[in-house]
Amino acid sequence: MFKTLDDIGSGKRVLVRLDLNSPVEDGIVKDNRRFARHARTVRELVEAGHRVVVIAHQGRPGRDSFVSLDQHADLLAEYVETPVAFVDDVHGEAAVAAIRDLGAGEVLLLENVRMCEDELPERSPTEHADSEFVRSLAPEFDCYVNDAYSAAHRSHASLVGFPRHLPAYAGRVMEAEYEANTSIANREFDGPVTMVLGGAKATDVIDVMSALDEGVDNYLLGGIVGELFLRAAGYDVGYDVGDGELYDHQWADNEDRIRELLAERADRIRLPVDLAYERDEERAEVPVEGVEKTQPLLDVGATTVGDYGEVIEDSAAVFVKGALGVFEDERFADGTVGILESIASTDCFSVIGGGDTSRAIELYGLDEDYFSHVSIAGGAYVRALTGQSLPGVEALSRDD
Repeated sequence: MFKTLDDIGSGKRVLVRLDLNSPVEDGIVKDNRRFARHARTVRELVEAGHRVVVIAHQGRPGRDSFVSLDQHADLLAEYVETPVAFVDDVHGEAAVAAIRDLGAGEVLLLENVRMCEDELPERSPTEHADSEFVRSLAPEFDCYVNDAYSAAHRSHASLVGFPRHLPAYAGRVMEAEYEANTSIANREFDGPVTMVLGGAKATDVIDVMSALDEGVDNYLLGGIVGELFLRAAGYDVGYDVGDGELYDHQWADNEDRIRELLAERADRIRLPVDLAYERDEERAEVPVEGVEKTQPLLDVGATTVGDYGEVIEDSAAVFVKGALGVFEDERFADGTVGILESIASTDCFSVIGGGDTSRAIELYGLDEDYFSHVSIAGGAYVRALTGQSLPGVEALSRDD
């Protein structure tokens, strides 16, 4: 297990890796829950009198979201409640000078680490530790803190290189996310464990189901994966119509695995019994027995939401991965929001994972406090559920 902020002491020069990656619209960086979550780690370090230097990424080269972090400094400062200086350099002379000028309790944000060519290649920690990026910055610090759990599935320089040179610790987000997202494998629950699985990435969901065999008592399916399983069960759904390209290629890639899972776990897999679609610009619902797919199906129906809610009510733990419908359209949010409301009203341990599902909580005004944990991770959450290694976590857990 890794060390945490409790083990650092005070008055250090601390390099902190956060994940401040955010939506960008017309060049404007939008606020999201990551700033508020990471602010706790930064605030604790400031209050302990550390000199705090933050590194983070935004977008990828070639995409519209690949922008400078200058706006991120102002957003982070609002939550930390202390000024956050910014320098448009990652590890050159300007960055080093700004780091050396930093006083106790002050915060500095360096430029987007993905503007450094050493950052993105998927290399081993040893190779990254020997990069110019890491070797230039590491001597300026006493320790390294990784709070970017949502990026921990990447073997990038800022995530795995610095622990080879510096004492390494987990920030509060890293600590909380790791504990919650591994609990399905590491904890025992006094009652049934239920997984609600949906979203657009059927392969991810099928990987989760394959990895979590005896640990899960109920699988409640919706979204694209729900349709694909219904297709395997003989219903006229689960294929593309019109210009859609979501179903057929995922069916081709996963048909055998879907059929195997459906046969092996028929008593544990719950499929939608009704689905919703658009008719005359309104929401309409149809039982799966009578459906003929001539247009997109956009949500599970009311009977399904009720049935799933009864399962959740009897569960000791509920884990969510993916939305059950196109919740961004209020007409087709009933499935996703209804399930979240059922979880919120039940006295169970609950983890809401994946960026889309957690966004639904914010979009429809649900209170995060009604859930045990709302994850801000996507790929890392899936890897944790499937038991795969997370390079960023492994780098913190080294004994040498």
